[in-house]
Amino acid sequence: MYQLKFKANTERLLDKHLTGESIDYRQIISLFIPILIDQAFIISLNMVNAAMISSAGVAAISAVNMVDSLNIFLVSVFIAMSTGGTVVVAQYKGSGNDLMVSKAASSTISACAILALALSLILVLFHQPLLSVLFGAASPEVMDNAKVYLLGGGVSFVGIAITEAVCGALRGIGKSRASLMLSLFMNLTYVVLNLVFINLLHMGVLGMTIAINIARYLAAACALYFLVKRDTDLHFQLRSIIQVNLKMLRKIFSIGIPFAAEQMFFNGGKMLTQIFIVGLGTYAIATNAISGSLAGVSQIPANALSLTLVTVVGQCIGRRNVEDARKFTKTFLWLASFSFVLTGVIMMALFHPLVSLFHPPKEIVGDIFTVLLINLIAQVPLWAISFIMPSALRAAGDSKFTSMVSMLSMWLFRVILGYVLGIVLHWGIVGVWLAMNCEWGVRGTVFLLRFLGKKWYQHRLID
Repeated sequence: MYQLKFKANTERLLDKHLTGESIDYRQIISLFIPILIDQAFIISLNMVNAAMISSAGVAAISAVNMVDSLNIFLVSVFIAMSTGGTVVVAQYKGSGNDLMVSKAASSTISACAILALALSLILVLFHQPLLSVLFGAASPEVMDNAKVYLLGGGVSFVGIAITEAVCGALRGIGKSRASLMLSLFMNLTYVVLNLVFINLLHMGVLGMTIAINIARYLAAACALYFLVKRDTDLHFQLRSIIQVNLKMLRKIFSIGIPFAAEQMFFNGGKMLTQIFIVGLGTYAIATNAISGSLAGVSQIPANALSLTLVTVVGQCIGRRNVEDARKFTKTFLWLASFSFVLTGVIMMALFHPLVSLFHPPKEIVGDIFTVLLINLIAQVPLWAISFIMPSALRAAGDSKFTSMVSMLSMWLFRVILGYVLGIVLHWGIVGVWLAMNCEWGVRGTVFLLRFLGKKWYQHRLID
């Protein structure tokens, strides 16, 4: 009797907060769970990879962390295009136009692959001046490792671009399970190959670059095979990739380009703070790398909610149902904040076992704890409005506004305040992270005010 009553109360609660005219709670849960598993595997496996490379020494993990800031800066461009594709696909799916769904998916893959190829060539041709300008203060051993990792990562861009584009299109039509399988394949392959090349063959950073290329290009091949041979909804054909649809590309670019600019400025700011940290020494770089990996674990459920909301709000706006879009956004904000309470308690309870995975020098364990504790507390009220809210606005077509706000807040608050607190006031790595948390609050407040108005949903993205 008690179980039946609990089930009935749960269903009433889900109906109240996660069911609308556009979509019901069962569809949202079926969309969210695969994305949650995907995010959990991505973050956890990245942490395992960082732990594996840390066995090669502080110089290796410092080099990987430094270059990852640059890689993320460049990769964010075609991931932004993938997000633009997800929004357009979701809105056409919501409107019931299957033909345009297929065209949007093809155009997304084309745009991402071309951009990735261009960025890969730029990175390979100009890797030396980039490393010198950005990380010239690093030790020679760190720089040698950084060069190998930068070149290897750049060559892999096209592989991950195609995979991300396919996953974005699949999420747009609600097929998050297929997207999950592709992502799991890529990341599990990466971890297994890292185990072979780093731990068994002791190839260090070079082994990591070989692993990342094999994993990403295998995943891209599997993604295209799935669309051509297995998928029945997108009606994808390989030749459609080279058939340029300028009208569709404009729609994708209208979301993707502002988001790409935002991500480039956003990650550019993170790179600049990374330069501050490089100047603080190798131990500071390692503290930042390990703290970032652990913080990423705490953000797994909230990141999954953010990705899910793009599809949910996109389909609501495609049906012209603004009330549903508002309702689901509010619910997701509360769910994200609640998730941080749970993950924060778990992370603090398991701090020492988790940090031991990275084999850190004893001198930095206290700094890692301080940085992580401050970040876990700040995430509860600030992360959701800073990251969940723009996902909803962007899914409604309000990409230019969200991008402009993110770029300004990043440079005016995180970069400048990070320099003042971390370098001028000598607060070190703690000051840099405090500045980041402050920037979340500023940016999130602006997004919240935008959401309370009407302009965010008045864009006409699809016909």
